[in-house]
Amino acid sequence: MWANAAAILGAMLGFGVIHSLTAGLKLKQGLTGIFGERPIQGLYRFAYNAFSVLTILPALVLVLVLPNETVYAVGLPWSVLLTALQVTGLVGLVISVLSIDLLRFVGLSQIVALVDDKPLPLPEEDLQTNGVYRLVRHPLYFFSLLLIWAVPVMTVNWLVFCLGSTAYFVFGSLIEERRMLNAFGDRYARYMKQVPWMLPWPRPKQVESKTTLDS
Repeated sequence: MWANAAAILGAMLGFGVIHSLTAGLKLKQGLTGIFGERPIQGLYRFAYNAFSVLTILPALVLVLVLPNETVYAVGLPWSVLLTALQVTGLVGLVISVLSIDLLRFVGLSQIVALVDDKPLPLPEEDLQTNGVYRLVRHPLYFFSLLLIWAVPVMTVNWLVFCLGSTAYFVFGSLIEERRMLNAFGDRYARYMKQVPWMLPWPRPKQVESKTTLDS
C-alpha cells in the first residue's frame, strides 16, 4: 500500500508542480515573447485550464485502478449526515463558480475577444466579497474539501488523494492571497482580517460591504 500511496502522491505532486509553473507569470511572459501578446492573452487561460484537467487525470486513474483497502465504512445514520455534507459541498461549489465570471474563469471570454478582434487583455475583475465570499476567502477550496472528505466509505487510495488535494489547496490559496494582495492592496488586507481563510470560523466583525471595501 505504501507503494500505491507514493504513486498517487507522486502523480499529484507532478500535477501541483506543473499547475504552479503554468500559473506563474514567467511562463506566460516567455510565451508572449515568442508568439506575441494578443494570442497569448486570448488563448492562455483556456489552455491552462485544459492542461490542468489533463495533468490531474493520472492521479485519479491511479486511485481507481491500484489495489485498495477500506479505511472505514460509516453506517446509518452517520452515512446520511456525510452524504448531506457532500451535497452541501457540491451545491456550494456550484454557487461559488456561478458567483464569478465563469466564461472568463474557463478562458472562453478571452477566446471570443481574440476571435472578434476585441481588446485584450480583458479589463481587470473587481474584488469579489459578496455571497459565499463572505463565508470564507476561498469558497471553491472549502466546498471542494467538503465534497471529497465527507465520504461514507473511505479507502486508502482516496485518503491519499484527499491529503494531496488538501495540501495543494493550502499551497494554492497562499499563492493566490499573495497575488490578490498585489492586485488590491489594503482592500484585500482588510478583507483578510474580516473573513476567515478557508474554514468558516467565526470572526468578531462581519465583512465590510462592497461599497466600504471600494473606498
